[in-house]
Amino acid sequence: MEARLNEEQGMQSFIERSRGIRSIEKMPGDASTRRYYRVKAQDENQGIRSLVVMAMEPFQDKNDTIPFLSIQKHLKTRGVDVPTVLDFDPQNGFIMLEDLGDTTLLRSLQDASTLAEEKALFQKAIDALVNLHVSTGPHKADTLDEKAIEGFKLRFDQEKLMWEVNFTIEHFYQKHLQRKFSDSDYKIIQDGFQKICSELEKEPTVFTHRDYHSRNLMVTEDHRYSMIDFQDARMGPAQYDLASLLRDSYYRLSEPQISGLTQYYREQMKSRGAEFKDIPHFERMFDLMSVQRNFKAIGSFASFLNRRGNPAYLKFIGNTFENVRQNLLKYPEFKQLREVLYHYYYF
Repeated sequence: MEARLNEEQGMQSFIERSRGIRSIEKMPGDASTRRYYRVKAQDENQGIRSLVVMAMEPFQDKNDTIPFLSIQKHLKTRGVDVPTVLDFDPQNGFIMLEDLGDTTLLRSLQDASTLAEEKALFQKAIDALVNLHVSTGPHKADTLDEKAIEGFKLRFDQEKLMWEVNFTIEHFYQKHLQRKFSDSDYKIIQDGFQKICSELEKEPTVFTHRDYHSRNLMVTEDHRYSMIDFQDARMGPAQYDLASLLRDSYYRLSEPQISGLTQYYREQMKSRGAEFKDIPHFERMFDLMSVQRNFKAIGSFASFLNRRGNPAYLKFIGNTFENVRQNLLKYPEFKQLREVLYHYYYF
């Protein structure tokens, strides 16, 4: 309680440098360690307006910048819809942002009354994703931005993808389920995922959001699709973000729906000069990326309980594991991997 009061007092001083304050309200938390506050502020030029302040660790020792700020600037410059940064305080770890409202893509999908409306929502999300993928790579940045963006130097190579796999083995199977693998079964898991990650590593890369799902897209009153939580962006296969969106832990689509939307993604990419000519290969990489991405998400959900005592995300593990199982079912060469993962999950 004392820490929160100190934070709010520091925030009040930060806001009052340029605006008067009418109210400060703490917003519900997400899966991150950042805190968010909605502020009603008096602006001399625009009257009373709603703002959001993000509170994090101070970043004064990082040349007054962090990945969130450098990536936000780059994305905004390249025409990607992200929240506008209005002010920041490196010493206290505050960033003031425009208020995008409370309507996520997830909420819009849950409110959709027809399949046609649902499809239209996903297509708009894919339009935003295509813009990200074709407009924001290192070749699209000026020299200064390219040096400032750490994500251009990072990529989803085999080592990183396997690190994420082993993160889930540790946090979900070993710590959460208290499972102990036999040596032979552990080898099956390692060999199977090494093959998957080796294939994924060979894919051409784009600048990926890294967490492009229905909770990280805000749908504003004027129908903007604005991306949030983009600070971990890095180079990776285009299928990474597409798998995050269409095989989302929070919202389930049927396979025919997914197939239609992946086709829509390819068509939109082609219209922007980025064609995927080998469709069967694209689909295999999409499925394998879905396996790896969903498997990593399971580890994240378990780690929120292990590390922070937060069990809220455990309820999404079942749906996410089913995504892993169904995609492995398509490929006979991963039969042993699927059976071992299934066995230690249920028994």
